[in-house]
Amino acid sequence: MSDVHDPAFIARRLAELRVEHRDLDAAIDRLAFDPAADQLTLRRLKKRKLLLKDCIARLESMLIPDEPA
Repeated sequence: MSDVHDPAFIARRLAELRVEHRDLDAAIDRLAFDPAADQLTLRRLKKRKLLLKDCIARLESMLIPDEPA
């Protein structure tokens, strides 16, 4: 069984991604209120945050067992 399908691995990876997402959220909030902030950096952080959100959703869906039709 590969790590990608191991529920324990997925749960650990989810925890890591959620922490990174939360940290990015805090950094974006700080930069948003800084008039001297680099707008390109802010956009890149927001894009990274969206990517993390998508990865989190994908991993969460992997943890949901398939239901028979």
